[in-house]
Amino acid sequence: MSGPNNPYNASFGGQMSASASYGAAPVASGAAPIKDTTTANFAKDVIEESRNQPVLVDFWAPWCGPCKQLTPVLEKVVTEAQGRVKLVKMNIDDHPSIAGQLGIQSIPAVIAFVNGRPADGFMGAVPESQVRQFIDRLGGPAGGAEDQAAEIAAVLEEATGLLAAEDINGAAELFGAVLQADPENAKALAGMAECMIAAGQSQRAREALTDLPETLANDAGIQAVVKKLDQIDEARKLGDPVAIEQELAANPDNHEQRVKLAKIRNVEGKRDEAADHLLMVMRKDRSFDDDGARRQLLEFFEVWGPKDPATIAARRKLSSILFS
Repeated sequence: MSGPNNPYNASFGGQMSASASYGAAPVASGAAPIKDTTTANFAKDVIEESRNQPVLVDFWAPWCGPCKQLTPVLEKVVTEAQGRVKLVKMNIDDHPSIAGQLGIQSIPAVIAFVNGRPADGFMGAVPESQVRQFIDRLGGPAGGAEDQAAEIAAVLEEATGLLAAEDINGAAELFGAVLQADPENAKALAGMAECMIAAGQSQRAREALTDLPETLANDAGIQAVVKKLDQIDEARKLGDPVAIEQELAANPDNHEQRVKLAKIRNVEGKRDEAADHLLMVMRKDRSFDDDGARRQLLEFFEVWGPKDPATIAARRKLSSILFS
């Protein structure tokens, strides 16, 4: 998923995007996977060795608190990688020139070298899960296809959680990593589009989901995002919600205006309020717009998903209306 025209290329911030992919074969080596290096030995320990397998360089200093948090995590994950990557540590207090040449201005900083060149990297004491995912992008996951699928599933789950927690940058980074490994992963495509929507880039999201292969275009998750984009476009044309609320205050039985307000509240993320407006219309007049309030609520459910708390709560209320 690289190249200047890739809709996923623009960064949401955070770490640099990975340039290596899942599935790279580990390279056996008798040398220790973790070692310290010096300015004099950097070419041999890093540049030359990276032609055999990816080499991570951990730039650190004794006074750096975050470095003390990150280094044990790095060492643990590299050791567990069983030779797929190597870790070289460089104390910038004793050896500042290499860090200076690479433009490193804060630590901890980890730069991955592949085939003699810097290929990827990140800064800061990131969580173990991100370190593991970073290493898997470079050296490939530890196992075969089943392990790779499990790794991707775990990353997607973490990304979905970050998006739910409104960490758009973190979610976009993980969805993007999956797309590098599997460019036609429907969940990652839908997730990245959701990140774009959350970042106020609805048009970019629509472009990303345009002209997809039929198998992807028909995926339920991607169709849900497309419907969400349609709902956003429709809500923009429905008028001022303050004015609509004033009309409803004067005439609470103006069902047409109440449905409009429900659509606006939905795209604002006020799902419970949106559902309640539609349910109110149903309670008062099931015949309005040929049961249009119920049909609209079902469309909301398709976008929200069956496990969304708003869907669960609204379904319960809907059942009480339908079967009372």
